[in-house]
Amino acid sequence: MYKIAVVPGDGTGPEVVREGLKVLEAVAQKKNFTYELTDYDLGGERYKRTGETLPDSVLEEFRSFNAIYLGAIGHPDVTPGILEKQILLRMRFDLDLYINLRPVKLFPGVDTPIKDKGPEEIDYVVVRENTEGLYAGSGGFLKKGTPDEVAIQESVNTRKGVERCLRYAFELCQKRNKDKKLTLCGKTNVLTYAFDLWQRTYNEIAEEYPEITRDYAHVDAICMWMVKNPEWFDVIVTDNMFGDIITDLAAMTQGGVGVAAGGNINPEGVSMFEPMGGSAPKYTGQNVINPIAAIAALQMMLYVLGEEDAAKLVEDAVKKVASQDMKSMAAGRMGYSTSEVGDLLADYIAKA
Repeated sequence: MYKIAVVPGDGTGPEVVREGLKVLEAVAQKKNFTYELTDYDLGGERYKRTGETLPDSVLEEFRSFNAIYLGAIGHPDVTPGILEKQILLRMRFDLDLYINLRPVKLFPGVDTPIKDKGPEEIDYVVVRENTEGLYAGSGGFLKKGTPDEVAIQESVNTRKGVERCLRYAFELCQKRNKDKKLTLCGKTNVLTYAFDLWQRTYNEIAEEYPEITRDYAHVDAICMWMVKNPEWFDVIVTDNMFGDIITDLAAMTQGGVGVAAGGNINPEGVSMFEPMGGSAPKYTGQNVINPIAAIAALQMMLYVLGEEDAAKLVEDAVKKVASQDMKSMAAGRMGYSTSEVGDLLADYIAKA
């Protein structure tokens, strides 16, 4: 029995979550496991109605779940930053979701803007530190609103935070058993304090993993090679800010944010899984948004929960539907409605 908290959220979030739960029901029946869902009303509408974002009581309840399944957070009528900081970032920090895990996998039949590259070349994972760096919120203003205003935002990197992120990446690289190559993404030539800590810790831990090939590249070079030579990568590990940027670029190479999913992982506690596409408010209620990313997030959740056979079955279903049924990954051009894509996936799983 898995206890799963469901946060449909804003915009098209409830629509894609609905299809993810449809797939969850199908695969649970097929693979003989049970689950219990608890819905949480968090997001822009609740904030507009009550002024609340994430109550302390709800945050405490989350700790008792096996996983959190999130649709989207972001509302056009709410000032940007309020919901993101007070819900998403607070969940990451308070639940210590210190790994952001982003598989970058091009499915057969899905278009990529990269010429002459296909599923064999675009298949790697980005491990992003998720609770430190520039996102820690350290800094402030001096003489705000005056011509002499100063704004300072500091990148916070602790030995503990860096080491546990790197260890997770080494272990993942070993378990993944692809090229066994771990690439540290940084900027050691300019950010000489933060990435000196990253580089030293990386080198020290690497001694415990002699079978893993060590690699390093500056973040600007990583961006170039993601486009020119994505086949060079197996696992990339990096800090919070760089990870945020390069995973958006990576999403475009795998077919867009309609395909990209992510996990916010606490290996010792509850983890949260979400599609990368955001709330997409212009498509709300039209039944045209692509649910593949939300279903890929569900697949990640199953894998982390230990239901690896179920996760593999969901991935096989996504590959089949994306390559053989859907015309495009773009909203409104899939050849099917949102709910019909979910039906196709659930039907494939039921008949597998």
